[in-house]
Amino acid sequence: MIMRGIALIVFAVAVLVIWPLLPAGGEQAEKPLPEGIMGLTAEQWKKKLSPLEYKVLWKKGTEAPFSGKLLYNKEKGTYVTAGCGQPVFSSEHKYDSKTGWPSFWRPISEDAVKIVPDNSFGLRRYEVVSSECGEHLGHVFKDGPPPTGLRYCINSVALDFIPSQ
Repeated sequence: MIMRGIALIVFAVAVLVIWPLLPAGGEQAEKPLPEGIMGLTAEQWKKKLSPLEYKVLWKKGTEAPFSGKLLYNKEKGTYVTAGCGQPVFSSEHKYDSKTGWPSFWRPISEDAVKIVPDNSFGLRRYEVVSSECGEHLGHVFKDGPPPTGLRYCINSVALDFIPSQ
């Protein structure tokens, strides 16, 4: 039992230390740069966003698990994309999936996000992108709670939060 605990601690430390050194999760060269979106060039986007925001939103990157500023947010309000500011999720649909990323069982509206097949790393997954700008937000899985059975696993850095009034 002690060995299992030690192994778990070693694994957790390895993930936190090594994860930032790995190439962006799901990063794909064919993702077009955000030229012209909101009238901004790729260089202007790089100035507007932090390096991690740019990597996640436009290079299909992934932040380290349990590192996001919105993971434990319990306030009531709306989650918007960090780049374009599009409303995509509501606090009413957020839950703790214990995966290390903010999770939602549905988007704020049917047309807020698009689901795109993602075959990176030899895996069959479904990418979640903002419907207006095409920003990479995360992935959706079929292991969520009722009533949808879906888990929208979203990078915290891909979102900003607007508290309810």
